[in-house]
Amino acid sequence: MNKHLALIEDEPAIRDNYRAAFERRGFSVSTYSDRPAAWHAFQRQLPDLAIIDVGLGSEAEGGFTLCQDLRRQSATLPIIFLTARDSDIDSVHGLRLGADDYVTKDMSMEHLLARINALLRRADAWNQAYQQPDELLARGKLTLNLDRMSASWNNQAVELTVTEFWMLHALTRHPGHVRSREQLMDAASTVLDDNTVTSHIKRIRGKFSALDRDFNSVQTVYGMGYRWHDHNV
Repeated sequence: MNKHLALIEDEPAIRDNYRAAFERRGFSVSTYSDRPAAWHAFQRQLPDLAIIDVGLGSEAEGGFTLCQDLRRQSATLPIIFLTARDSDIDSVHGLRLGADDYVTKDMSMEHLLARINALLRRADAWNQAYQQPDELLARGKLTLNLDRMSASWNNQAVELTVTEFWMLHALTRHPGHVRSREQLMDAASTVLDDNTVTSHIKRIRGKFSALDRDFNSVQTVYGMGYRWHDHNV
């Protein structure tokens, strides 16, 4: 069965061009011109992946609102922002709301498709793993459930996106070992630029710090990448 993409874009010409390009590559595509129409459809059925513009009609940040609502509805739905807004503030905000990626419309179609396919492959792998007995990884106060893709810190749930979860898993598998940005991308089965990886790491830290103000287990190794510091080792 063809993978189902949802494209939320308010410019008709841009929307039609992307839809045609995706359909030529074998995807089933549903398009929406505004947030309410998309949200109404998503109440009935979620797509396999959502592609969202930030500005939607009269709502300058309607895409951000839609992303936030979608992430509340599903922790694992792949979400990509595709927008002309290229400021770091917008991209970081989109990622903080739970998007898996944030790209601009000047990106080539082949590069965009690589990101889409990587996220879809990861979602498929997770769905298969979910059917197996739970596998746990414990590091001090941290517990990761690899099959349910859930995390807890000192028995408090930490709400992570799929990308965040697999990046964290890559860091915690071997405490003290440095993981480069490229290795973190490989672990999350996605294609991101360096700034986006950095934003994901900041979000991971922020979520743990909200539960424990002394949290400092995700450490930056300047010029190399990141590592997990296990205080019990």
